[in-house]
Amino acid sequence: MSLPENLKFDPGSFSGVVRLFPLPNLVLFPHVLQPLHIFEPRYCEMLEAALADDRLIAMSLLQAGWENDYEGRPPVYPMACLGQIVTHVRLPDGRHNLLLAGVSRVRLGCELPVTTLYRSAPASLCVDVSTEASASMVEALTHRLLAVFRDALPNTKEAQVPLTQLLQNNIDLGALTDIIAYTLDLDLTTKIGLLAECSVSARAKQLLVRLEGQDAKARATFPPDFSAN
Repeated sequence: MSLPENLKFDPGSFSGVVRLFPLPNLVLFPHVLQPLHIFEPRYCEMLEAALADDRLIAMSLLQAGWENDYEGRPPVYPMACLGQIVTHVRLPDGRHNLLLAGVSRVRLGCELPVTTLYRSAPASLCVDVSTEASASMVEALTHRLLAVFRDALPNTKEAQVPLTQLLQNNIDLGALTDIIAYTLDLDLTTKIGLLAECSVSARAKQLLVRLEGQDAKARATFPPDFSAN
């Protein structure tokens, strides 16, 4: 995934504070694009603030039990994905459609006092760690993941063309694990665990353990659906 030049994410300009968009059923990853439909007043306010500023939103996953306090501030997992708004359409009824690009893992701190309808928190950027793996290990993990991913995707042009593009672009192992983890229909506990793992080789091994020897085809969903708040 690559952003247009005028929308490139600059880690050096990151403010260190994120607007939180917590959902119960979506884990966003870096290197992927997620369509969103926003209609709740608090998240419409969040979106307007992001559009007027840095175009950044942190997608976080609600922890179990969120149903008892959805309108309040139910706990979220400490690792989230920072997303940058790529495109945005404001609908006549006040709702919004947008396309969000995952740009970085972020570790959330304690939430800030409420001053807006939406929630916010300090956050630190988390970069991939890849120095612990040899070149031969990275190559072997990449080949195994690509093989599993090829088998998991539907045998249609719509699904297989993106895989071909990944091969042509010589995608790195960290991005590959994120794209596979996002695309396949894994359970949320597995996905949030993969998001929380910054070691590239450990993340790849964790994903392979989950996928190899199982019927991954039954879990493939492509392309991703719109997610609504």
